[in-house]
Amino acid sequence: MALIKSISGIRGTVGGNPSENLTPLDVVKFTAAYGTWLIEKNNGKKVVIGRDGRISGEMVSQLAVNTLLGLGLDVVDLGLSTTPTVEMAVKWEGADGGIIITASHNPKEWNALKLLNNQGEFISAEAGAIILELAAKDSYKFAPVDKLGSYSVNDTYLQKHIDAIVNYPLVNKEGIAAKGYKVVVDAINSTGATVIPMLLEALGVQEVIVINSEITGKFAHNPEPLPENLTSLSAEVKKHGASFGIAVDPDVDRLCFVCEDGSMFGEEFTLVAVADYVLSKKKGNTVSNMSSTKALKEITLHHGGEYYPSAVGEVNVVNRMKEMNAVIGGEGNGGIIVPDLHYGRDALIGIGLFLSSLAQHKNGMKSFRAKYPDYFISKNKMELSNGVDVKDIFEKIKAKYKKQPVNTEDGLKIEFDQDWVHLRTSNTEPIIRIYAESNFETTANNIALRLMHDIKEFMA
Repeated sequence: MALIKSISGIRGTVGGNPSENLTPLDVVKFTAAYGTWLIEKNNGKKVVIGRDGRISGEMVSQLAVNTLLGLGLDVVDLGLSTTPTVEMAVKWEGADGGIIITASHNPKEWNALKLLNNQGEFISAEAGAIILELAAKDSYKFAPVDKLGSYSVNDTYLQKHIDAIVNYPLVNKEGIAAKGYKVVVDAINSTGATVIPMLLEALGVQEVIVINSEITGKFAHNPEPLPENLTSLSAEVKKHGASFGIAVDPDVDRLCFVCEDGSMFGEEFTLVAVADYVLSKKKGNTVSNMSSTKALKEITLHHGGEYYPSAVGEVNVVNRMKEMNAVIGGEGNGGIIVPDLHYGRDALIGIGLFLSSLAQHKNGMKSFRAKYPDYFISKNKMELSNGVDVKDIFEKIKAKYKKQPVNTEDGLKIEFDQDWVHLRTSNTEPIIRIYAESNFETTANNIALRLMHDIKEFMA
């Protein structure tokens, strides 16, 4: 079906034909290219690897592990883990890189190799280009038998990750525990089923109900934590009279909440609420990608900081955060990045900080949500057929809306007074994403529909 090579890693559907899908041959090829880059450019010796609960995860992991060993690299295998845990383990291990076996929010037939540098951060676009070139040329050299790498398993890092969050200065364990929360967690049949209850218990939450708790990779619903996929979580929150619900994606780097009445807190406002709390404790700047809500900018200015947008993609957000010395940042898809913990989206620190803020609030989650504006983002996508010239389409749309402020740093963002629309090709799927924000839901939807009509018109 698909094989996509981008700054988000090597991602594809499992099975099918080599070079068109993520087959065993492709896993070996791209892992070998990555390992070769580590050895040639960074004198690499050690790689940390971990995976989410996908059906294909163990197969892909074994292929990657043995390829790295064949190159002479030592491998530390975390087994079932989370993306942020692997990122932190790279630094804790003093490793030269890391691979996370996960396709994040994509359906069960997908998997991916997410590639990390020695800081536990996603590799740069420049490094990615070198690795793709090595793969294209089959330019790697495997080690002789007496120089094969060593293999070890380390299953302690989930607990170390949780300990780091509980001990993070702005996480108020005592305040959270005192509230006596009852929580329903949608673990989407992946590693969140293990780590989220562990974290909540460490934070003093004693009543935790987990749905979709078996780590089978047979996702009970579309794994992207969007409102339309969380109806069962909403129903369970109401059924159990819970304080709120928590949803994560399969690799636990995205986070969203459900209020006590079953309504959505809003994935866009996970970052807004966490940033509001962090900025109330320490002053500084913020960053989010330009497809995220304008509410973060407003909160940041309210606290005396400066807000900076970035191109979409975690590596782009991280680079802008470093450039602007941001104290908090992330993405409107529920991705929280806390730089003095680590530069990566992390649902676990997101939970710790969000609940610390909620615990200061006198009333429940629904009332807490009312602190923030009701902006609406209409999130849409259009599939791309082969041969479509997206650059030409965007140029025609830019010309059509030439009287409006336009940003071309990442696709095309057009501003309409207080509203905006952002068009961009996805890093992970063959689609155009069309996001529009307004104070009114109908306006946001209408803006998005208008631009989708323009795209169809210019495709013809």
